[in-house]
Parts: sequence; structure tokens; C-alpha cells
Amino acid sequence: MIKSMTGYGGAKGASGNIEISVEIRSVNNRHLDASVKLPRVFISLEEPLKAIVQKCISRGKVDIFINIDTSNSDDIEIKVNHSLAKAYVAALRSIADSNGIVGDVRVVDIAKFPDVLQAAKREVDTDILLSDISEILKTALVDFDNMRSREGEKLERDMSDRLTEIERLTSKVEEISPRSVAEYRKKLASRLSEVLESSNVDEARILTEAAIFADRVAVSEETVRLRSHISVLRSLLEGAEPVGRKIDFLLQEFNRETNTIGSKGNDVELSKVIVDLKAEIEKIREQAQNIE
Repeated sequence: MIKSMTGYGGAKGASGNIEISVEIRSVNNRHLDASVKLPRVFISLEEPLKAIVQKCISRGKVDIFINIDTSNSDDIEIKVNHSLAKAYVAALRSIADSNGIVGDVRVVDIAKFPDVLQAAKREVDTDILLSDISEILKTALVDFDNMRSREGEKLERDMSDRLTEIERLTSKVEEISPRSVAEYRKKLASRLSEVLESSNVDEARILTEAAIFADRVAVSEETVRLRSHISVLRSLLEGAEPVGRKIDFLLQEFNRETNTIGSKGNDVELSKVIVDLKAEIEKIREQAQNIE
């Protein structure tokens, strides 16, 4: 089953109270170009997450957007600078004693002084966070892969139909080619009769010329190879491995055989068939640009 290079997938989950969402988008590309976009504070997780993507995808430009929302997490803690607080308490009591002020120092009063209380974020356990993001990413990749498979089915049906048409046109070539030799022989006999002004034309000479012509325009080798290429391409379409590059190379062989057939033929009808063959091959080539 072939897969398209174009696809979309997504998944959501959490790591503790941290909410995580993953989106995957891809478009056509000759090679694999994967990029993982994370909040800057978590940029150290990029490479291990990219490695997960590279195991699942072999071709295409893939963008992975990972959003990490810590707004609902309990990762804020208040730190108390006890040394500074004691110094403030001692200073306030000294002022009270020196000025005959009665009363004690309250906690709320000390807390108002600068730097006594400091808000700070707890360190996030990146190993746990990476493990949780990885699982969510794998779920998104399954969704992404399912879409690519559905698109791949459409591509496979279209290409299979076009291969059937190429087979029909190849049969047409095989039908026309011998007919052109027979027509050439008839024309040759007629011309020799005109030139020699006689109906007693040397049959051996005609046969020799016709044999030379037949050898020059014979396309049986090319059509046999073309049918072989068709068979190989059908096998590739039915396989489970990424085959986009192989199809690219194989279609070059399709074009080579078709061009050779076209260069040998001198028949108007055959020329039309060659044009149709090239058109079908080009349509398959366009579709192959979408295959992983």
C-alpha cells in the first residue's frame, strides 16, 4: 500500500498538569526534511522527538508543531529568604527599642519587604516530559499515517487505471507495427514497377528491402520491455515499502522505450499512439511526485 507525502495528523494529551498538543503537516519533497517546533524553553527535546518522526517517515517536508501549556500546572513555588527576614526583624526591633515603641513585628509586615519572598518555577523533569510528549507524538503520527494511506489509495487507483491504458496502447503499437511493414512492401513493389516500367519486379529484391525495413522499424523488444516495466510498477504499487524514488527511476525507462518506439515508427497512426502513451506516462509521473 503506497502512501502520499501530503498529510495531516494531530493529538492532545498531558504530562501531569502540563497540557500538550501536537500537529503534523507535510507536503511533497524529494527527501525527508523534518522540523520540530517547540517553545524555546524546551528546545533541548527537539532532537529526540525528531528521531521518532524520522523512523516513521522517509520522504517529504514535515512540520511538527508541539504546544506545551504550563498555565494550569502547579510548578510555582515561593522561596523565603530567612536570613534577610531575620535581619529585617532585628532591625525593626532595634528601631522599636531605641524609640520606645511598644508592639511586636508581624509576619505580614516582614513579608512586604523586598526579596523576603521570591516566586520561582519548579524545575520540570524533562525525562518525564519527553516520555509523555513522545507518546502523544506517536498517537499523532498514527493519525497522520492514516490520512496518508487514504490519499495513497486514491493515487494507486489512478495510477493502476493509467497502467491499464498504457497496456492497451502498447497492444495498439504491436498491432500497427507489422501493418506498416506490409504497407511499405506494397508501396515498394509499386514504385519499383513504375521505375522499371514492368510488372515483372524481382520479388527477392522486394523481400530483401522489406526485411531491412522491418528490422529497422521493429519495436517488439521495446514493447516487451515496456510490458515488463508495467509489471514492475504494479508490484511496487502493491508493496508496503516507500517506493516514490523507485517509481521516479522506473518512469524514466518508460519514457526511454516510448521514445525509441516513436523514433522507429513512420506511421501517422503510430505517432498518435505514441503521443497518447507519453501523455499517460506524464500523468503517472505527476502522481508519483506525491508518493512517499
